[in-house]
Amino acid sequence: MTTNFGEQLMEHRLNLSTLAQELHADGMITATDLARVGKSPAVKVHPLVFLSEQKLVNPSARGTLLDMDQLLTWLGTRVDQRVYEIDPLKINVTAIAEVMSRAFAERHRILAVEVTADEVVVASGEPYIRSWESNLEHVLRKRVRRVLTDPRAIARHTAEFYTMAVSVRGARGQDRSDSGAGVTNLEQMLEIGSMKEPDANDQHIVSIVDWLLQYAFEQRASDIHIEPRRDVGKVRFRIDGVLHSVYELPQQVCAAVTSRIKILGRMDVAEKRRPQDGRLKTRSPEGNEVELRLATLPTAFGEKLVMRIFDPDVLQKTFEQLGLADDDLQRWHHMTGLGNGIVLVTGPTGSGKTTTLYSTLRQLATPDVNVCTIEDPIEMVEGAFNQMQVNPAISLDFSSGVRALMRQDPDIIMIGEIRDLETANMAVQAALTGHLVLSTLHTNDSPSSISRLLELGVPAYLIKATVRGIMSQRLVRILCPACKTFGPLDKDAWLQLTQPWQLELPEQVARPVGCKSCRDTGYVGRQGIYEVLVNSPAVQLEITSQMDTRKIRAIAMSEGMHTLRLSGATRVARGETTIEEVMRVAPMLDA
Repeated sequence: MTTNFGEQLMEHRLNLSTLAQELHADGMITATDLARVGKSPAVKVHPLVFLSEQKLVNPSARGTLLDMDQLLTWLGTRVDQRVYEIDPLKINVTAIAEVMSRAFAERHRILAVEVTADEVVVASGEPYIRSWESNLEHVLRKRVRRVLTDPRAIARHTAEFYTMAVSVRGARGQDRSDSGAGVTNLEQMLEIGSMKEPDANDQHIVSIVDWLLQYAFEQRASDIHIEPRRDVGKVRFRIDGVLHSVYELPQQVCAAVTSRIKILGRMDVAEKRRPQDGRLKTRSPEGNEVELRLATLPTAFGEKLVMRIFDPDVLQKTFEQLGLADDDLQRWHHMTGLGNGIVLVTGPTGSGKTTTLYSTLRQLATPDVNVCTIEDPIEMVEGAFNQMQVNPAISLDFSSGVRALMRQDPDIIMIGEIRDLETANMAVQAALTGHLVLSTLHTNDSPSSISRLLELGVPAYLIKATVRGIMSQRLVRILCPACKTFGPLDKDAWLQLTQPWQLELPEQVARPVGCKSCRDTGYVGRQGIYEVLVNSPAVQLEITSQMDTRKIRAIAMSEGMHTLRLSGATRVARGETTIEEVMRVAPMLDA
C-alpha cells in the first residue's frame, strides 16, 4: 500500500470540537450540549472517551445518553470501518505480539487483534492516521485491515497482552526446546545437554499466574483448567457452564505454572503421581476476597490442574436469586424446618449443590443452634458454622467424622457426600437421634436417590423413617436481558421437552442473540431448575426393596412435584431460557 503526499496532509488525530460539530450536524447531540462541549478546556484524554463520559443526550436514539458504543457506530459509518469489540478469550496473544513491537503499537495507539495467513486485523481509535499502514504491510508482507475500537480497550489490552507474551517467552527461555521434557508418565526421552526447567518462583511464572487469575475473575469464570499436552499446555475457562479455550503455554511453562499454584495452595510440589487437593484465597480486581479450590490429576503428559472459583457473595444470595422460588421453595423450607431427619440434594458435579446447602445452612445457623459440617474439601469457609475436613491420611473419613460430630452436641449436621453404606448408616443414626442431616448424592433425579440408598444397603424401613425429602437440581444459562428476542414456538421441541405430560403451549419464546454485555453468547449467568420430592405417606408406601421409581415419581407429581424438565419448561415459558438449554442439562425420564 502506498500513501501519497496529499493523503499525508489529510492525516490528523480526532479533534473534540470537530467531532462535536459533526455529531450535532448528524442529530446525535443537541445544540445545548454542543455549546457545553465547545466551552470545554483542552482535554488530555481521547476525544471519544471524553464525549462518552459527558452524559450527552442523543436525540436520534429516543433521548438516550450518548455512550461509547453509539459513538463508535456513528464514526465507523462515516469512515467506513467496522467496529470491533476486543474479547480476550478469542485473542491469540502469542500471535499478535509477534506482528509488531510493543513500542510500535503504543506509539501509534494500535493493536493487532487477528492474524491469518494473508491478513492482519489492526484495531485503532484514530481512523484518520494511516502512516503506519504501509510500514506494517511492507514488513509483514500481509494485507492490513483496519477496525475501529474503544481507545481505552486498546491501551489496556496492549499492556496486558504484551506483558503476558513477554512472561511466556521469558519463562520458556531462548535455548529451551519444545521436545516435551515434561512427558514422563508414558514416555521417557533422553535429553542431551542442559534442559533447565523454569522455576515456579520465577517472576515470569508469577506474572502468568496473576494474569490467568485476573482474567478468570473478569470473565466470570467458575473454573480454570490447566491441561498439559505433548507439546503445549492448554488453559481453558468454564464460563456459564461452557468451556472456552484461552491460551496455549509451552509444556515446560505449563508445568511451572502448575507448580506455582501448588505452592500457593500448600500442596506437595514433589508429588506428581497421585491426585491432590488444596485451597487458595485471593482477591479479585475489585478487592473482594475469592476462594479457589485446587485439584490435581496425573495424566499422560503431566499434572492437570483445575481451580474452582468460589465467590463468597453467593452465601449472601437469597433462594430467589438462586432460582428456587414459589412452591419448590415452600417445600424446601418445610423439609429443612422439621428439625430432624435427612434432607438430600442431588445432581452431577457443578450443578450448584454446594451453593444450595451453604445458603440453607446460613439461614438455619441461628445463635441458638449448633451447626457442624464435614466436607471433602471445605469449599467455602463460613464463620456461622463449624467446619471439618476429611483427611484419609489419618483415617478421618465421612463416617468417622460424623461419629466424632455426634459427640459435639450438634443440632444440624452437613455431610459433604454420602458415598458408602457406613456413611449412610451414620447419617441415619444421626437422624434417628433427633438431628437434622443435610447431604448430597450423585444421582440423576430425586426418585432415583431412594434407589441409590437401597443399593448402598440402607433398609427400606429406615429410609421411610428418616428421609424427609430430596431435591435434585441443575443449572441452566439465563438469556441476556439486553439482547434476547422473542419469536414463535417450535411445537415439536416443546412436546419433546414436556413429554409425556401435556403443558399449555406458550404463545412465544425467547431466543439468544448476542451482544457486548453477554460476550456475544446470548446468555448471562446461570440459575437453578429444581425437582423437590417430599417423602409423604403415599411415597413411603412405595419404598420397598423392589420399589418402582416410575411409580414414586408419578405419586410425587400428583402431590405437586415438578420434574427438572417441567421446571425448565416453566422458565422457557417465562422467557428466561431456551428449550435447547433445558434439554442440554436436564435428564430424560426413563420410559
